[in-house]
Amino acid sequence: MNDDEQWRDKLSPEEYYVCRDKGTEPPFSGDYNNNKRSGEYLCKCCGESLFRSETKFDSGSGWPSFDQPMSEQMIRYKEDGSLGMRRTEVMCDKCGCHLGHMFEDGPRETTGKRYCINSVSLVFKED
Repeated sequence: MNDDEQWRDKLSPEEYYVCRDKGTEPPFSGDYNNNKRSGEYLCKCCGESLFRSETKFDSGSGWPSFDQPMSEQMIRYKEDGSLGMRRTEVMCDKCGCHLGHMFEDGPRETTGKRYCINSVSLVFKED
């Protein structure tokens, strides 16, 4: 069995579309957009710890937004010119799961970054 078949067996069609085909869930549709509980957000594909609830904020974008990852070593970045925009794609460094995009319009009082992440790419682990 190849990697693609393994991911298709492990993930739902929506999860595969977002995580492996670099799709995007519709805004305001994800389970974690309004999540206010304390805990950490893990990669849906491999379980790597990626974001903490303390860094989550309401950006109004319709996707969970964070101002920083738990560690820069857990995130991989790639320039993304799709859809006629210049964006920075954010992926799990361990497994390559597409998480979303990073923008430079986050809270100025912290990092100034906004990690706009698909809920379907994450698993929430409550403290």
